[in-house]
Amino acid sequence: MIDPIVRDAESKMSKSVDHFGAELATIRTGRANPALIDKVMVPYYGTPTPLNQLAQISAPEPRLLVVQVYDKSQIGAVEKALRSGEQGLNPASDGQVIRVPIPPLTEERRKEYVRLVRHKAEEARVAIRNVRRDELHRIDAMQKQGEVPEDEAKRAHARLQKLTESHVERVDGLAGRKEAEVMEV
Repeated sequence: MIDPIVRDAESKMSKSVDHFGAELATIRTGRANPALIDKVMVPYYGTPTPLNQLAQISAPEPRLLVVQVYDKSQIGAVEKALRSGEQGLNPASDGQVIRVPIPPLTEERRKEYVRLVRHKAEEARVAIRNVRRDELHRIDAMQKQGEVPEDEAKRAHARLQKLTESHVERVDGLAGRKEAEVMEV
């Protein structure tokens, strides 16, 4: 009776950690990473479309991204979208491919990115705790209705707490590695 609730909670918590990991990939470090510009929205025939659906993005060098647009008529739109993005990039096109040099980060920008990583980590922790809270309410409601004995409910509470702690530790580990990566010169 309780096992499906715990499995459901673990699944939701894992999704929160995975989402956090995906968000971290979009935070810039000193190195070129295709995930930095994956989600840049490009107006493709009037429809905002993520760049990774319009082009192949590669990182042939540590400080350079190369974007090969599938539809060559859209190179100007892709270049404009990259230039107007939040990352402060200055792409250059030769008519076939777009080269995006990744400038080194200033100390101020590094600290700003570390704050952003910490903020995203806290959001992930809150999401995990919200899952725990919701599932605890479900278990308590089942106990009040007499569907679950009290001792089984207490064991489920303990299992949910351990799950929560392990997922929060995963978030903290990911955040720590990303902070170190951002601060690396």
